[in-house]
Amino acid sequence: MIKGVIFDFDGLILDTETHQYEVMNAIYKEHGHELPLAMWQEQIGTYTGFRPFSYLEEQMQSPVEHDVLEKRLSETFVEKISSEQPRPGVHDYLQAAGHLNLKVGLASSSDFSWVSRHLKNLGLYDHFETINTKDDVKIVKPDPSLYQITAEQLGLAPEECLVFEDSANGALAARRAGMACVVFPNTVTKAMEFGEVSHQLESMADMELQELIQYINEKA
Repeated sequence: MIKGVIFDFDGLILDTETHQYEVMNAIYKEHGHELPLAMWQEQIGTYTGFRPFSYLEEQMQSPVEHDVLEKRLSETFVEKISSEQPRPGVHDYLQAAGHLNLKVGLASSSDFSWVSRHLKNLGLYDHFETINTKDDVKIVKPDPSLYQITAEQLGLAPEECLVFEDSANGALAARRAGMACVVFPNTVTKAMEFGEVSHQLESMADMELQELIQYINEKA
């Protein structure tokens, strides 16, 4: 029986991942190259230590000004997402979770400063009973730790939690934590192989939360 829902953040609540890839790839193209989408997908929902401008140097076989490009990437990316709204259905799911008396948590491989700032800007911060980020664990997704500690703080067993994810790394983390997982891919993750998940939808606007919870409970 599902008693709580746990949201990812980047790419699920706010589609930062698509914007970041688009900005990064625009810089690559200006230098005569392209950042392979498959390579970028490997970085989504986790931390691999990938340095995009070092990879660009390898492709160009010549040095680039890392500090200049990093600054430009950061400024352009922040500008692009400054007016971005939550993905369709996010508000409705958070409100419905309250009406259904579900516990609500968030588990993100990003840092707390990033997540909390954007949640507050979107007016969503107070919907979450607990928020856990890479600041709270030694290893991020696909390690299950983020989901495990979020469930513990919500006072729930793994089988009582339903995870909402957009990435393969996140879905794997939920599966390793023993939790049901519904995937809502975005533009840059929709071609990913998600493995065994409980359900997949294009957006939260496609099925009401109460109906989805009922579906997951019946499937268990």
